[in-house]
Amino acid sequence: MGPRKAMLLAAGAGTRLRPLTYETPKPMVPVVNRPVIHHVLDNLLKHGVEEVMVNLHSHPEQVRGYCGDGSRWSLKLDYSLEPKLLGTAGAIKRVEGFLKDGPFFVMSGDGLSDIDLSAMYAFHRRRGSMATMAIKSIDARFDYGVTLTDGSQRIKGFMEKPSWGDVFSNKVNTGIYLFEPEILKLIPSNVVYDFGHQLWPKLLKMKKPIYAYETESYWCDVGNLPEYRRCQIDCLDRKAKINIPGVEVRKGVYIQEGTVVDPRARLIAPVVIGKGGRIAAGAVVGPYSVIGDRAQIGAGANLERCILFDNVTVGEGVRLNNCIIGPSGNVKENISVFEAAVLNIRQ
Repeated sequence: MGPRKAMLLAAGAGTRLRPLTYETPKPMVPVVNRPVIHHVLDNLLKHGVEEVMVNLHSHPEQVRGYCGDGSRWSLKLDYSLEPKLLGTAGAIKRVEGFLKDGPFFVMSGDGLSDIDLSAMYAFHRRRGSMATMAIKSIDARFDYGVTLTDGSQRIKGFMEKPSWGDVFSNKVNTGIYLFEPEILKLIPSNVVYDFGHQLWPKLLKMKKPIYAYETESYWCDVGNLPEYRRCQIDCLDRKAKINIPGVEVRKGVYIQEGTVVDPRARLIAPVVIGKGGRIAAGAVVGPYSVIGDRAQIGAGANLERCILFDNVTVGEGVRLNNCIIGPSGNVKENISVFEAAVLNIRQ
């Protein structure tokens, strides 16, 4: 039986996703019409986790309001509000009492992955590891910290966001960790303390048994606008094993309850349409568009590769390409917007 508990880090400010995160905390940014944090909790439940601690800072009421006590996932959720950010490792030290009774996962609330956590735990046990980091081989390696391992996957080096001249590995740190509770004693109390810059290098220096579990599962750090767009496309292409809400009315076309689609409108797969909305005659939506709940898409509008948050209105004849429209946005009639991220264009 694997770890019963997990820490979900959801306190980041999401500066690289602005302007979207001025009003929406990063873990609540939607991917195929569900917040990223929803998909993370789905995966924790799938692998036997029962209790999750979530740390909060930016817009905490939105995360609490959506996730509640965790009962919608059959999980038990609790929260650690950080008025002042304590760093990734400082966050788990703050809830030491919750985590001290057994091995636990640490997950990022803004990283979408279908990683096999059960296989990661089996690897951790076989190696007798105190701390295991999930790593993944990727092509664009310079935006992430890289990890160097020996033949047994024991970690022997790190480098945070290397430059071209420093590259020695394309195996990046995903921010998915598995720790034994002894780790908590090595983190100082009541100070800002970070995993990547402080705790992992400290473990390496102390020659603790730390290992890297290399995953081939899907992983995307939904940390900036290009990666956010890529994650939506990957999910629509079914590269990630996540749940897409709604009924698949035909291959690649998902519609949630209560939405009325005029028979003269066209939905081009892959596309996801939220609940309680309306798509008028002559509108063309897709491919690679995700339309949030209660959207109103006017007659003759054309949307391609767009992400619409909830309660968005798109006027008649509007053309949108590769746009992100924030919550309650209102795009006026007969305009065209290309290659833009737009937040809250209200009446």
